[in-house]
Amino acid sequence: MQMSLAEMAVDVLTTADGREKTAKSRRYAAEWQAARAEGKEVPLGAAQPPLRPARPEAPELRDPRDVPKRKPGSEAGRIALLHAVAHIELNAVDLHWDIIPRFTGTPMPLGFYDDWVRAADEESKHFNLMCDCLEEAGSHYGALPAHAGMWRAAEDTVDDLPGRLAVVPMVLEARGLDVTPGMIEIFRKAGADSAVAALETIYAEEVGHVAYGSKWFHYLCGRHETDPTPEFHRLVRRYFKGALKPPFNEEKRAEAGLAPDFYWPLAQ
Repeated sequence: MQMSLAEMAVDVLTTADGREKTAKSRRYAAEWQAARAEGKEVPLGAAQPPLRPARPEAPELRDPRDVPKRKPGSEAGRIALLHAVAHIELNAVDLHWDIIPRFTGTPMPLGFYDDWVRAADEESKHFNLMCDCLEEAGSHYGALPAHAGMWRAAEDTVDDLPGRLAVVPMVLEARGLDVTPGMIEIFRKAGADSAVAALETIYAEEVGHVAYGSKWFHYLCGRHETDPTPEFHRLVRRYFKGALKPPFNEEKRAEAGLAPDFYWPLAQ
């Protein structure tokens, strides 16, 4: 019996091991994309996603204030940085699958699902690239404590699709566009070619994920005849704790469909 897309999503969300989770994610994404390319119908279906995704026993999840600060000039600091990015990417896999069954009650075009399946697939690739880099450096995902607050944006926006789009792709992932060039430079100076190549892949593909958020946020605003800019400000102030931090990568943000009047008024 064929699984619906919502059931595929919940299967990913309820799988704890990172490598196993991302293998399922990539397999289901390939099945969905192949069916769409061939004009076959994969049912969207309905399934109840967990409030929190399954997680492996390690890493230990701590309050953000209790995660040791990284000093990227040392090898240990660079390993910690890779570990932090791996953790972000694993959360992103779950965030992009969660949006599918979480909001099936909101009628959306099939292109909405195409975009988030593709984003989840790419985040799965990014997690595995980071794990490969960690293993090349003699470490592994789970070796260090990690940030426990990553999933809070999903819990806070559990019944608000525009809020989810505003906070996850348009704030959190847009922040990745700001900070990744600096990370690439750290690893380039250290001669860590594998990490540079992996981070360059992540940097190139994250623009698309921010763009998906912007596209569907504007779509929903258009449906409800809402002005997108003040609505974005309202939702971010409601769901995101604190101000946005410049400097901003204005070029890449523009490429993703984020105008400066979206984020500058929310900056410190």
